[in-house]
Amino acid sequence: MTNADERSTSLNHCTADFCLIPIGGEDGASVGKYIAECQSGYGTGLEGPWDEVMNAIKACHEAVHKMGCPRVATDIRIGTRIDKPSSLSQKVQSVEERLASNSFAE
Repeated sequence: MTNADERSTSLNHCTADFCLIPIGGEDGASVGKYIAECQSGYGTGLEGPWDEVMNAIKACHEAVHKMGCPRVATDIRIGTRIDKPSSLSQKVQSVEERLASNSFAE
């Protein structure tokens, strides 16, 4: 197994999607400036070693707090896969291929 395969098939490697939710910022209901600091409007996808992904999400919390937002909540979805290497780009490619061929079966 190559190093890339080892990373992709261990629990150390993960894919994650997170949505940062700033609460009670200086601008009242407007949270756009906080969200723009870390992610796209309705979520951000990450992949890599577990600890690096968690540290990236933590860094986003810290950045938004430093901007003056008193509370931050986050919805996180994390996936791990050990049966074969997997990445976000492979997942997107698989869906695009199925859409192009109109083949939605497994």
